[in-house]
Amino acid sequence: QVQLVESGGGLVQAGGSLRLSCAASGRTFSIGAMAWFRQAPGKEREFVAHITWSRGSTYYVDSVKGRFTISRDNAKNTLYLQMNSLKPEDTAVYYCAADRLLRVRISPEYEYWGQGTQVTVAS
Repeated sequence: QVQLVESGGGLVQAGGSLRLSCAASGRTFSIGAMAWFRQAPGKEREFVAHITWSRGSTYYVDSVKGRFTISRDNAKNTLYLQMNSLKPEDTAVYYCAADRLLRVRISPEYEYWGQGTQVTVAS
């Protein structure tokens, strides 16, 4: 089992920045890749970004390219999402996810999930 705990959410003005963190514990040696998803009220959970744990290869949804950066610190077993130039439409609960598989999945099929952290962007 892998446990994931997100932090770093909050309220920010449009154009501002936030950095989310996701601390992994448990059988972290089994992690092949991690990802960030988000879910706005009344909407389905949406893929945001993906990173392979060993190589650090990344993949982003088009709507966040150039604004968000996913990264990881293997020594700390921590995943990050640096969010810049935030827009009101980025408002959502952000979830981190982990899986043994390396491949990118746009649908929320990852094996392990955190509890989520709220990000609110005011206009």
